[in-house]
Amino acid sequence: MSKNIELRLENIYTGYDKADVLSDVSITVEPGKVTCILGSNGSGKSTLIRSILSLTPPRAGKVWFGDRDITGLPTHLVNRAGIACIPEGRKVFPKMTVEENLHVGAYQERSAAVIRKRLQEVYEIFPRLQERTDQLGGTMSGGEQAMLSIGRGLMAAPELLLIDEPSLGLSPLFVKETFNVIQRINEMGVTVLLVEQNVHQTLAVAHYGYVLMQGRVVAQAPTEELRNNAEVQQAYFG
Repeated sequence: MSKNIELRLENIYTGYDKADVLSDVSITVEPGKVTCILGSNGSGKSTLIRSILSLTPPRAGKVWFGDRDITGLPTHLVNRAGIACIPEGRKVFPKMTVEENLHVGAYQERSAAVIRKRLQEVYEIFPRLQERTDQLGGTMSGGEQAMLSIGRGLMAAPELLLIDEPSLGLSPLFVKETFNVIQRINEMGVTVLLVEQNVHQTLAVAHYGYVLMQGRVVAQAPTEELRNNAEVQQAYFG
């Protein structure tokens, strides 16, 4: 699935009003891998996602997707370039059915045959969604909405999937299931940038990680090294 497109953030400064939330942040998301961004609340994780998607364009620095400069590109064009996002809190459309929610993810695709094929691929990953195609999104459990949100992101056939706090508000059982799905999606060839507070589950599925504290990268390493890192201990356990 992936065409080996690397995402690079170079010396990014992003903020609101006059205050910088991200200061001199540089990260690389290797194609075909799961890269994670770890950090406690207020560390700048969500602002990092907003910077990539141009929801809050950086004041300085560059965002590269392969050899293309996508810094400040309108969000729908970032999506068209091959980057999809699973937002924090899932954000399913409550008064639309499962199938209608999934179709929204493929809004830039014109071919009905391609959309049908993608729908079938999503249903293979999430058989429960296929059982509930006509159910309204708002009547589903948190775990089912998590599946629907990830499925909707996959409907865009992205090169890179940004996943923001997937474990938020889920029961431990669904957290485990969600991370298993993330691993499976990656094994299918989709590059993943995972932004999470759940350090144990995240380090189990990611290949490489960055630790953000107060808008700066304070550590980066393959995940097996991050497990024993002092900054990770400090960020999560004080």
